[in-house]
Amino acid sequence: MKFSRLFLNRLQDLPEAHDTIVVIDTLRSFTTAAVALDRGAHVIYPVDGVLAAQGLAARLAGAVSVGAIAGGDPVPGFDFGNSPAELATADVAGRPVVLTTAAGVRGLQRFHGARRLFAASLVCARATAEAVRAARARAVCFVITGEWVDRDGDEDIACADYIEALLRGRNADAGEFARRVRASDFGRRFAAGTSPNLPPADLEIAADADRYAFAMPVRRDDGRLVIRMPR
Repeated sequence: MKFSRLFLNRLQDLPEAHDTIVVIDTLRSFTTAAVALDRGAHVIYPVDGVLAAQGLAARLAGAVSVGAIAGGDPVPGFDFGNSPAELATADVAGRPVVLTTAAGVRGLQRFHGARRLFAASLVCARATAEAVRAARARAVCFVITGEWVDRDGDEDIACADYIEALLRGRNADAGEFARRVRASDFGRRFAAGTSPNLPPADLEIAADADRYAFAMPVRRDDGRLVIRMPR
């Protein structure tokens, strides 16, 4: 199995050799998505752009709108911000969730045409590795979404390193990668507890490696990207 990396916010072309794309957003898009699925969400629609997300949520019966803009602030008028701690007590069972964020969702939309596409974070890293292996992937590209001009993105790099180590058959210590999530530039902002929109409770969930035993494959349904709990 071959591996490559692509940083969403750099001017990079997709490596030619790939059959599987794993888009990683540990803080927080795909931690939030995993929590929503664990809470029983029927389906998650990752939508690029606030207006498009608002429009879709308005058309879906019982939809729950979840989102944040760059920097982590919640979208005004949405049911929830991009907060796994909020979703951990939310009533989303059996309901569609419309998710829009500035990093992870944008990554999924950029690579929507991939042969195999996964949304991933540390909470489902081992399950993602198992799903990639089961799919008999030959060339995997990890898309790092959390690196910005003022952030090292190591929360996502750590997740990619962990998944790759598992796929290479190495004896990887999940705790090491959880510590890197906490020590990343963005992780430290959550730990500081100085912003109401970056609560330490979100970091506690996001750094809980392998909290969930399911992966998050992304597929198309009626022209839209969807994430569902694997059967």
